[in-house]
Amino acid sequence: MPSFRFEKLEVWQKSIDFCSEVCEVTASFPADERFGLVNQLRRAVVSISSNIAEGTSRTSDRDQARFVEIAYGSVLEVVSQLHISQRRKYIDESKLLTLSQLAEEVARMLSGMKANLTRKQAE
Repeated sequence: MPSFRFEKLEVWQKSIDFCSEVCEVTASFPADERFGLVNQLRRAVVSISSNIAEGTSRTSDRDQARFVEIAYGSVLEVVSQLHISQRRKYIDESKLLTLSQLAEEVARMLSGMKANLTRKQAE
C-alpha cells in the first residue's frame, strides 16, 4: 500500500515502469559502456521518478512545478541517449520505438502535471 503521496501518482508509477525497462535493456550493453552510456542512462531515468517524488514534498506549486520540469528534462535526456544507443547498435529500432513511446507517455503526463500546477499558481 502506498504510504507517500507521490506513490499514488500515475506519472510516478509510469516513470518507475520506464526506469525498469531502461535498466533491463542496458544490462545487455557492452561492458566498456558500464561507466559511460549505461551509467548516464540509468542516472537520467532514475532522476525522473526521484524528481517527481521530491517535488511532492514542496509546499508551493511553483517549487513543485520546478521539480516536474527537471523530471521532464530527464525524460528528454534518456530519449537522446536511447537514440545514441540505437545508432551504436546496442538496441534495435523496435526497442527504441517501444522505449520512446513509454518516454512520450511519461512526458505527456508530466506536461499535464506542470500545467495543472501552473494553473493553480495563477489562481
